[in-house]
Amino acid sequence: MKLWNPFRHAKRILPHGLFGRSLLIVVIPLLIVQIVATYGLFLRHRDIVTNQMAKGAAADVAFLIDIVNHYPPGPARDKLLALAARNLDYDVSFLPGQHVVSRTVGHFTPHLKDAMNRVFQQQFGAAYFFQADGLKDNILLRVQLKDGVLRLVLPTKRIEATNANIFLFWMVFSSLLLLGVAILFLRNQVRPIERLAYAAEAFGKGRAVPDFKPYGATEVRRAAQAFITMRARIERYLQQRTEMLAGVSHDLKTPLTRMRLQLAMMGDGVDVAPLREDVLEMERMLDEYLDFARGEGGEEVQQVDLAEFMDEVVSTAQRAGSNGRLSLEPAPPVVLSVRRQLLKRCLTNLIDNALKHGKHVAVGLVRNGRFVEIHVDDDGPGIPEARREEAFRPFHRLDEGRNLQTGGVGLGLAIARDAARAHGGELALDTSPLGGLRASVRLPV
Repeated sequence: MKLWNPFRHAKRILPHGLFGRSLLIVVIPLLIVQIVATYGLFLRHRDIVTNQMAKGAAADVAFLIDIVNHYPPGPARDKLLALAARNLDYDVSFLPGQHVVSRTVGHFTPHLKDAMNRVFQQQFGAAYFFQADGLKDNILLRVQLKDGVLRLVLPTKRIEATNANIFLFWMVFSSLLLLGVAILFLRNQVRPIERLAYAAEAFGKGRAVPDFKPYGATEVRRAAQAFITMRARIERYLQQRTEMLAGVSHDLKTPLTRMRLQLAMMGDGVDVAPLREDVLEMERMLDEYLDFARGEGGEEVQQVDLAEFMDEVVSTAQRAGSNGRLSLEPAPPVVLSVRRQLLKRCLTNLIDNALKHGKHVAVGLVRNGRFVEIHVDDDGPGIPEARREEAFRPFHRLDEGRNLQTGGVGLGLAIARDAARAHGGELALDTSPLGGLRASVRLPV
């Protein structure tokens, strides 16, 4: 029984890109700091300040109650109440004969209601009933005295801290400002890495990136410079190999050409025909070796409509006079940057291989998201699943099955896979709907 791992499930919803993860590293600590600051500084500070201000307001009310209780009704008390109201900035009036039936605090914010209840209860105890109700920007307070009700209108700012909203505003504003700066900074730091990834991907697909230059942080520059050095070494190796193979081709084909001329001058003897066949077989094997070793060569990348390109390849195969039946399925128009001759060699090898082992061969093209797949299906004997990877080994022929070709050297599928990988794609073998083998060339769009 597997234990539930929260981190494994969290990975599914977390960002997968470097920019998203870096931004998360910035946002999470910022969010934690904001939560701590909101609780530790804002909420607690607001409660403390509100409690102190409520105590001051309760003391003012107690002072007004003392005036009413210690001075008899008349001009002297009214003058004292008016003077106190003016100095305290309260609206004070005494309503004789009225009553407060209960001790209640009306609808206020929770922290203000709790502070008023707590402080007024401590200040007045059970001696006085009072009612507090909220007006627009004021608090209406009515206190029951022995001969009437003391009515007061207090500004809310005398009890509740008014800078709380400003604190929240500046806290949110500063957080958004820091987040914006972090996004701009991280975007500039991630862009060189994305550029490096694009250059590496383009190079893997056989496309040139002439304007790629290292920039960004020191570590990114080092990685980019290492990529440029590696690319130069690979290109130099391919160029040297191509030049060497060109020399080998010239050196080997020259004596073979002389041998063909000498055999042509010897006439049609009994021993001449086998020698001619051997010379032709040597030339064909040499061309196949060179095709395999040359790989992508120095061919330039160009835009190709795959539907038209496949029609051309199939037409060429049909003109070659194959004994099998070759058909091309309707294909959607897809324009792709490829090495035309290299891809043509790949598909030609697959079609030739299919025609040698099947009577019916179908070629099709499908678009699958960010990839296109070219299928070559046949109705031949196929290759067992366990041995399909073995069929790609260079200079290797299976004991039974598809690679028992007359004069073959076991390079057809190897050349086709190298051509597919030179375009950043892959060649895979599977079971064909026709009953034989399906060869699928998967290329990125």
